[in-house]
Amino acid sequence: MIKSFKLAIFDLDGVIVDTAKYHYLAWRELANKLGFEFTHAHNERLKGVSRWRSLEILLEIGGLEGKFSESERNAMATEKNVKYVEFISKLEKDEILSGAKELLLAMREKGIKTAIGSASKNAPLILERLELTELFDVIIDGNKTAAAKPDPEVFVLAAVHLGISPEDCIVFEDAQAGIEAAVAAKMTAIGVGEEGNLSGAEMYIKDLSEFKM
Repeated sequence: MIKSFKLAIFDLDGVIVDTAKYHYLAWRELANKLGFEFTHAHNERLKGVSRWRSLEILLEIGGLEGKFSESERNAMATEKNVKYVEFISKLEKDEILSGAKELLLAMREKGIKTAIGSASKNAPLILERLELTELFDVIIDGNKTAAAKPDPEVFVLAAVHLGISPEDCIVFEDAQAGIEAAVAAKMTAIGVGEEGNLSGAEMYIKDLSEFKM
């Protein structure tokens, strides 16, 4: 049984909306351009990590680490993001994951604060496309943080911004790095996905429709 809480922090990709497929397609296009295959299995390594670290992993997979200058890597990261933004600019409301909007509405009705805690630098655009912006009290994304998960910074900033103690916060995450970040922040972690793929959470749910308040 999850104890009562005052703030619910949600990761975005894989919890509120499945934009992981668009990340995958954009990274795959870059990998093809660089001359190697990037598979769905490879893409699992990119879950919950920053764009820069994702590029490093991609180059490792292709055996290309250390082959490019910082300016060349910056250009690659920018190219990937341009392609990704093309994809998410066409997002529709029916791509909101099961139970997400209903849970957000229920929490706000009960006076529980809600926040986004995501590494994505495109979170505002995604939430705007899904018409969910108004359902969050604060959006902490990659534009506001210096450290990537499993560093707890993104979650800590959300709690500080709203003046809520970590022990009164609950975090919904689908990535191992995010679960570790929530635990490091001394918050209650809810794993969204298969328990076999995530460890350290207080509870596991298939999607947000399974979370009962």
